[in-house]
Amino acid sequence: MGYIMDLRKELGHQPLIMTCAGVLVINEKDELLLQKRADNHHWGYPGGSMELGETFEECAVRETQEETGLICDELKYFTHISGAHFYHVYPNGDQIYPAEIIFVCRKYHGELKAQEEEVLELRFFPLDQLPEELSDTNRDIILKLRDSFLN
Repeated sequence: MGYIMDLRKELGHQPLIMTCAGVLVINEKDELLLQKRADNHHWGYPGGSMELGETFEECAVRETQEETGLICDELKYFTHISGAHFYHVYPNGDQIYPAEIIFVCRKYHGELKAQEEEVLELRFFPLDQLPEELSDTNRDIILKLRDSFLN
C-alpha cells in the first residue's frame, strides 16, 4: 500500500508532513505535461510521496512512470515547497503539509498512459495556454515555471 497509507491506518486524517517529489515534464515544443486528477478533477504535475529508503530523484522517476507511463532520463532541480502556505486537505479528509522537491524533465522515454486509479487524462499544454482548473497544491509551481519560460 505504501508508507503514507500505512501511517493513515494509524493516524486517520490528522495532518502529516508528507515528503514528496514532483516532476514538470516538458516536451520538445516547450509544452508542459499535466494530469487531470481523479480525486478533484483539477490539473497538476505528476508526483507523490516518498517510500522508505527512496531518494527524491527515485521518488520522482517512480511517480512519473506510475502516473504517466513516461520514464524520466534526466531530472534537473527546479524548486522546493514547504510550510503552512501549502497545507492541503484532500477530498477524503486527509490533511498534509508537503515538503516537496520539484524537478524539470526534458529527456524522457516511454508511452503516455494514464494511471487508471489516480489520473483521468494526460495532456501537454503550451505554457501560455494552461487550464484554469489547476490543482491548489501545484498552481504556484506551474505558474513559476510558466513565468520563467515566458519572461
